[in-house]
Amino acid sequence: MLSDILIRCNAKVNIGLKVLPRRADGFHNIESIFQTINFFDDLYVRELSEKNVCKVECAEFELPAQNTLTTTYLAFSRLTGENAGVHVKLTKRIPAGGGLGGGSSNAAAFLRALALLNGVDLTDSLANSVAEQVGSDVFFFLHCGKNGTGAALVSGRGEVVAPIAPRTDLHYVLVFPDVHSSTKEAYALIDEDIESGTDVVCPDFKEYESMYRSPVTTWAFENSFTSALTRKFPVIAKALQDIRMTGAIWSDMTGSGAVVFGVYEAAEASKKAFAELQLKWKHCYLA
Repeated sequence: MLSDILIRCNAKVNIGLKVLPRRADGFHNIESIFQTINFFDDLYVRELSEKNVCKVECAEFELPAQNTLTTTYLAFSRLTGENAGVHVKLTKRIPAGGGLGGGSSNAAAFLRALALLNGVDLTDSLANSVAEQVGSDVFFFLHCGKNGTGAALVSGRGEVVAPIAPRTDLHYVLVFPDVHSSTKEAYALIDEDIESGTDVVCPDFKEYESMYRSPVTTWAFENSFTSALTRKFPVIAKALQDIRMTGAIWSDMTGSGAVVFGVYEAAEASKKAFAELQLKWKHCYLA
């Protein structure tokens, strides 16, 4: 068996995101296309001689004591009975709380690493049982495609993942306007919009994949969170405006925010936009 593993953890963007009315259990169903992008963290996992320990090191970001990695380790250990200790070095590039799924991608990658280190077959049943204990977006990174990269139609609370062939002809520029809105707060704002009848009208979910395959200039995707979050945080609207002024063919916020992104069909156009946006925004990324 392996004793150490280096694995890449890609970020994702939401191309369209419809939030449905709150369920009886207080949760919401969603309808979206998740697409991984070429923007990633690195995860280095090394087996220790100690048992029942998960040591996490991250120089770029101060992780809370309980995080998606420690939660994944505990869930994997409980479900499999494996208790080999590990040291995890996380090199963080994906901003936390931006809607890019960084923590979930880290968890999915770590789960793959744990399975390899312990010689455990990572079945769908095991993967889903761990994801249920860590977070809804983890399902996507476990099932979207090889090594946690790809695209999928995502529904339910995020646990229903139907992989589709990802588009590889698009380029992305992202801006993080440095505001943080909790997921709980974002959903509360959506509930207010739904109750008042001012929520965003999104395309039918049955049309998502065909629209995704169509020219980007014809996309009619909407993110239910964008309207509510831009009202609360005008700086998000400013970031979107600046991206659109660079010639992005399509743009929106990803997830529940606050990262916004533009889509470009030519690599040179995205590089030019990135250079322009770097002059205005501290946190800007090319993917």
